[in-house]
Amino acid sequence: MIQEKLRNLRKRKNISQQEMAKIIGTDTSNYSRKERGEVRIYNDEWEKMARALDVTIEDIKNEGEEVSDSYSHSNITEQSGNGLNFYHVPDIFIETQRKYINKLEKEVESLKAENERLRSEAR
Repeated sequence: MIQEKLRNLRKRKNISQQEMAKIIGTDTSNYSRKERGEVRIYNDEWEKMARALDVTIEDIKNEGEEVSDSYSHSNITEQSGNGLNFYHVPDIFIETQRKYINKLEKEVESLKAENERLRSEAR
């Protein structure tokens, strides 16, 4: 099974799940789910893991197993106190968040205008 190969290779290289999660740009619990086969592993993640483990992708995956990357992704880099964090976020989620932010900004403007109107009426 792919997940078993991945886990064994990771342990042989003495890489923790937390370290592997950072390598692929996710959190430890999500990586753990990927390693158990509960969450899809995308092509770019396979490539990063193979590099970290110093093997080919084929050494991890069964031949003929195709893992598709059905969403385009945006790479987001964040600098925190612990260093750089890299995230791969599907563009569809980013676009949804942008639309929601725009809606909230319009609502805030509307509420500001209503607030100003009520203040002027109270004077």
